[in-house]
Amino acid sequence: MKKFKRQIIKVLGLALLLYLFLMIPDGQKSGTLVRANATPFTWNSDGLWQQLENDFRKSKQLSAYQLDSSIAVLKAKAEGQFGLIQQQPIAAGDSNLFALQHTFFSLAPLIAARPAELAWYCSYYNQIRNYVKKQSQHWNLDEALARSTLYSMLYGMRAAIEEVLLQNTGTSFPPAMLVRNEKSFTPSTSIFGIKVHSGDLLVSRGGAEVSALISRGNDYPGNFSHVALLYVDEKTNHPFLIESHIEKGVAVSSVEGYEKDKKLRFMVMRPRADLAAIIADPLLPQKAAKKIYEESFARHIPYDFKMNFFDSSAMFCSEVASYAYKQKGVQLWPSLSTISSQGVVNWLHAFGVENFVTQMPSDLEYDPQLSVVAEWRDPSTLFKDHIDNAVMDALLEQANAGKQIGFDIWQLPLARVIKGYCMIKNLFGKPGLIPEGMSATKALKNQSFVAMNKKVKADTQILVDRFITNNQYRPPYWQLVAFARAAAASSK
Repeated sequence: MKKFKRQIIKVLGLALLLYLFLMIPDGQKSGTLVRANATPFTWNSDGLWQQLENDFRKSKQLSAYQLDSSIAVLKAKAEGQFGLIQQQPIAAGDSNLFALQHTFFSLAPLIAARPAELAWYCSYYNQIRNYVKKQSQHWNLDEALARSTLYSMLYGMRAAIEEVLLQNTGTSFPPAMLVRNEKSFTPSTSIFGIKVHSGDLLVSRGGAEVSALISRGNDYPGNFSHVALLYVDEKTNHPFLIESHIEKGVAVSSVEGYEKDKKLRFMVMRPRADLAAIIADPLLPQKAAKKIYEESFARHIPYDFKMNFFDSSAMFCSEVASYAYKQKGVQLWPSLSTISSQGVVNWLHAFGVENFVTQMPSDLEYDPQLSVVAEWRDPSTLFKDHIDNAVMDALLEQANAGKQIGFDIWQLPLARVIKGYCMIKNLFGKPGLIPEGMSATKALKNQSFVAMNKKVKADTQILVDRFITNNQYRPPYWQLVAFARAAAASSK
């Protein structure tokens, strides 16, 4: 009996020693961080946002005649402003562009109260979007003024469109918005009712908490967190999506698989038909897509947590598209993305990112070489997308104020055991619970981040529901951010 007890004590002692050994923190070894020398974009327009909300409240009290008259005056002004510039080149930062934008913003609260005008509003936006994209071909997007002009016009006016869409709760809007029918000679297919061509780039936004971090953790906060490259087999006409996932690295999925993956929104972009490289070889997009499609089967390409697009041994999602086109002589993201806020850098570095001058999914929209073909939004989840963004914006403000992402150190031994099992699965080509390239510590930090995000989101939703009950309309984005700030402050 004593011998048995000694054996039990010995086993428990060894288990304790192993547990304590597995609790040893990770070393401080890290690669060289590539930092950005830039300044994040800020709107600094709180007064304007509040005025627009006040105008919306007033517009709901107007008679149909008064509302139609007010809209007619602003529509005429908007079309007149655009008519003056649409047939001529314009410089980045030109005051006419911002006058155009201001009128567009002023129309939003009136259109929100008059859904019958929504089709015109969206059509007008697409005209401006295509014009600005064309003008940006002649701008130097490495200059802050040019980049900020392009961003504020495209992102800002989209935001106005979506505020209008979200206030029309009694009217369903079509998910797909066709923007420009850019010519292509490559094989085609249809996704979500949109005709797409081989070589097209699909930027999307998922519903995961990390998706919000990727889309908002940027000097130019955006709407997209993922990039996929479309390949259509020229013999069978069967479509495939090549993309890099955190869980399994570069992989190929069917259109059915892509559609089943949770998508809050996506945008289709296509190389311009008048690019010199496309004129020389109209099938270049097809060849670029086919090469990375074949390479994804020829070698295992793990996910690149470092976000180093210079090293193709591992790839993050943007890098798949960038790498494929670069092999054919087209450099996407000619103006690189920057992440310069120290708090955002700290949080992303906690998950393994080392390169903060890189290629972010949202910034692909501002590449002058690409046309926006279509944009798709899920009507049932668009408001969720806005809440997710607002929560992330509030949390990143806390990050910039010094908040760190911690983790439960007592869970570290178990996490390391799980990581060991995942590494064995990886050897046999199977994904594990903890992704390849992610340490147990980083997995626990991710778990803490997700829990923090969910808590703030739940508290924000309570404030949102209260606002809707009291005001009988959905809070606009600036109100969502205020609610998220309050929720984040109370959960410290």
